[in-house]
Amino acid sequence: MRLILASESGSRRAMLDAAGIAFETMPARIDEDGIKTAMAGRPPRDIADILAEMKAIKVSAANPVALVLGSDTIVALDNGTLLDKPTSREQAAEHLRRMSGTVHRLWSAAVIAELGRPVWRHVESARMTVRPLSDRFIDDYLDHEWPAIAGCVGCYRIEGPGIQLFAGIEGSHFTILGMPLLPVIDYLRVRGSATS
Repeated sequence: MRLILASESGSRRAMLDAAGIAFETMPARIDEDGIKTAMAGRPPRDIADILAEMKAIKVSAANPVALVLGSDTIVALDNGTLLDKPTSREQAAEHLRRMSGTVHRLWSAAVIAELGRPVWRHVESARMTVRPLSDRFIDDYLDHEWPAIAGCVGCYRIEGPGIQLFAGIEGSHFTILGMPLLPVIDYLRVRGSATS
């Protein structure tokens, strides 16, 4: 069955490509900020799940004869604060200073919709321990990584220099990249959209 990824995320596309899964890309363009505002106070896990669901449903409604994969990632600091994608280098530096020497949790959700309704979902988390970061390190890091990390919640690309931010990581590498890939592949295999 035809698979559509409801995202423009380069890392999600790369994961599916590397896994040998045929798919098309059609970004959902939902009001993520409005949904997050409406869900203020809800657990980060639920917010990631709803955002992934809204993306999948929106694209599925326009493509009823396809499986549509929506995915989203939320980063929650240990005090409950959610971090969004940085809109400027200065905001990225502020995020990195806030994460320095702390533990945060990254939630990654995937929802597959068919005929305009969700038919499968999975949410995973990773526990991320950020080492203490000096202002000099943050400046050097942003000299190399900005603006490439502008689209990254948490200000890091774990597959690149972002790995240097961490003292410890517990969880799936794929989840950190932005999608719980192994459960997604398991479901697609059942539906005949992945190699058995």
